[in-house]
Amino acid sequence: MIDLNLIINGLPKSVRSEPTDRLLDILRKEGFLGAKEGCGQGECGACTVILNGKGVASCFIIASQVPDNSTIVTIESDNDLISRIKQSFIDNGASQCGFCIPGFIVSSYILLLENTKPTDDEIKEGLSGNICRCTGYTKIFQAVKEVSLSLEEN
Repeated sequence: MIDLNLIINGLPKSVRSEPTDRLLDILRKEGFLGAKEGCGQGECGACTVILNGKGVASCFIIASQVPDNSTIVTIESDNDLISRIKQSFIDNGASQCGFCIPGFIVSSYILLLENTKPTDDEIKEGLSGNICRCTGYTKIFQAVKEVSLSLEEN
């Protein structure tokens, strides 16, 4: 067993886990249920979270790879930008089943932190690690574009 001190969405958490437990499972055990297991191979993006400032597939990171005192941001964060992205997804009808949406929102957040004025191609590239089997992506891209345009106004 290993003990990890984590900061998840700004909240300090002490976690005890097996070294081979996946970050996804640790988060879900701690009550952060937004990240989903889609492929279990780090390729679909449904489990995307931010670990120490970088987007990661939480199904592909094991506990022994997570540095103690790591900072993790999930879809459950009450961060203003994440909240704006969530609302834009709702306003644009950007989800059907919703399974992939937490990963898309976290990936959108990462993109907009790095580039508040992305082009359409940059949005597509920024979200390219996420797979949706329902929407066809158009409404998802529109939701992200709408938030980026609102950031220009501020």
